[in-house]
Amino acid sequence: MKKLVHLSLGLFVGLLMACSGSDTYRGEWKATDTKGTKTKITFEAKSFMLTDSLGKSKKFNYTQNSIKTENGVETYGIVLEDGRKYEINFPKANDESQGIIKDENGKLIYAIGRKDYVSYEDVFGLK
Repeated sequence: MKKLVHLSLGLFVGLLMACSGSDTYRGEWKATDTKGTKTKITFEAKSFMLTDSLGKSKKFNYTQNSIKTENGVETYGIVLEDGRKYEINFPKANDESQGIIKDENGKLIYAIGRKDYVSYEDVFGLK
């Protein structure tokens, strides 16, 4: 009986952790949208905060719903509590210092960098 309780508890904890955001993208990012507007994004385990250039912040709750890795390129799927879906993609193999955030239709929302504000061209090495 004890084994069944421990197994059930372990499975429950595992499921809770699977919904939390990955350590890969947790933390602070400098984000640039397609118009060049700069924003800071701070990812926590189950929420993230957008802070604009004037210091106004807005918090969103999310769950992570997918992880894909192909040839070292990582993509994480997240779902906001209102049902909107986004992907956080790190297009350079084994480099998680720059990436992009796309909506569920593949439209670019932000280019993100850990240290600097970057553009789409920077992330994909097109400059």
